[in-house]
Amino acid sequence: MRRSSKKEALASGLGILLIGALIQTASLLKGDSLVFPGVPQILSAFFRLIRTPETWVKIGVTLGHLAEAVAISTVTGILLGLLQGMNDWIRGLLKPVMIFLRSIPMIVLSVIVMVTIRYRHVPVAVTCLVLIPMIAEAANEGCRRIEPELIDVYRLNGGFSLRVLVQVYLPLMAGYLRQAWLNAVGMGVRTAVTAEYLVQTRDSLGKAIFTSSYFFEYEEIFAYALIMILLILFVSELPRRLLQAARKKHAAVR
Repeated sequence: MRRSSKKEALASGLGILLIGALIQTASLLKGDSLVFPGVPQILSAFFRLIRTPETWVKIGVTLGHLAEAVAISTVTGILLGLLQGMNDWIRGLLKPVMIFLRSIPMIVLSVIVMVTIRYRHVPVAVTCLVLIPMIAEAANEGCRRIEPELIDVYRLNGGFSLRVLVQVYLPLMAGYLRQAWLNAVGMGVRTAVTAEYLVQTRDSLGKAIFTSSYFFEYEEIFAYALIMILLILFVSELPRRLLQAARKKHAAVR
């Protein structure tokens, strides 16, 4: 197991070096460091930005939008997924809506939301509309994969209730929801930043990227992209690490 982990870590490290080599090669082929900066310029801009307090304010604003959208999407998506999983008629009714939300280009969805609600609500609203179908589909699939015998057990003791949802359905759907949630976090960061860019949300990563592009500071755009990648890795890995730690602690207590 340790040897496999070391090989995987080595492969990941080489993969990161490969990305750097590709970026540097593209910069050399372009022949214009102003338009396509090389790795040294990007890293220099990255370290300069993360030392700036304003950058952390922008990260905080974007993470706030992400947290709000993920919370709303998780609750809404699970409820819609359960309704679809328990009732074929509701599933058929909501299926076109879910397909529409999954298929519509993000930029078109953002523009539609922009002309509908106030700009300050757009990043959260657009992100919710993108994430809800992902979580709802996972909840729907997880609900339908539950063994009928397990459902019959709780039906012998009463009808569906909040207690049954928490103690029966959610634990049995956890695997599907966990994977959907991890995918939703990465998609949520990209969607939130795109919406912030379009509506010029104050003190956000989207606004920062717009400002950098306006003043032709392309090395900062690449640096912000690197910050977003690290944010996605952080918010995706942190829950998994906490869950693993909780499981180990629980196993040690037992």
